Amino acid sequence: MKARLLHDWFGCRLTCVNVKRPPALYVLQMELLADHAHPLVKDTAIRLTQAETTLRGKLEQLFLFVRDDIQFAFPDGGDFVKASDTIRLGYGQCNTKATLLLAFCKAVGIPARIHFSLITKNIQRGFFTGIAYWLIPKEISHSWIEVKVEGTWRRIDTFINDLPLFTAAKAKIIRCGWSVGYSVALKDGDASADFDLDHEAFQQMAAVTDDHGTWDDPSAYYESAKYKNRPDGIRMWFYRHMIGGINRRVERLRHENNCVSDT
Repeated sequence: MKARLLHDWFGCRLTCVNVKRPPALYVLQMELLADHAHPLVKDTAIRLTQAETTLRGKLEQLFLFVRDDIQFAFPDGGDFVKASDTIRLGYGQCNTKATLLLAFCKAVGIPARIHFSLITKNIQRGFFTGIAYWLIPKEISHSWIEVKVEGTWRRIDTFINDLPLFTAAKAKIIRCGWSVGYSVALKDGDASADFDLDHEAFQQMAAVTDDHGTWDDPSAYYESAKYKNRPDGIRMWFYRHMIGGINRRVERLRHENNCVSDT
């Protein structure tokens, strides 16, 4: 039986595959999202790292590109955006930027994996407001990258917000008296956007609420029952109609000084 192509709510291409089960039963198989063999991904990763001779040096160059050249914003495709498409877009959020950094690492032979979790919806507070914030589940699926350096797996999430946005967001939540919001979570009153493999510091880890383990590609996690960012039709309709305004709010943060209510 021929495979059929379907699309989920976000427009992600899915393949309906016969897996030797009864004829009426099929499995939805998502294409790999960390498409490290794609020419755009591979060529970009090689270009960024060609002057570096150490793993740390190569990783830092990849990190800086994902943090700053890929600005923080919410894509129309939600989480289901390939690494190559994120490069073309020039922006992404935690999960799509993590997917890109994962693909970059794989493209140049750096051992890497993606770690998924749940995170409190408060991480979106300030960007998502009113009904948009109300529609978000209390906990949403979130990810960061782990790389194996000198025999040890190191956690990295400081690539999520580009440096100008991180600086403005951190200052704003402190002014607002919050510990979590605007895509930043403070631990002991602080957060970091630095590349530092030897001293763990994070942008969002303080808001993580549950552990969903490590995965070789995001698509496997998104197909699992653990994935929580799967919207129904009403939520998808609101997302598509409101995401432009939300992204404009992200962009304006660098120039605003007023706290925004989450209700």
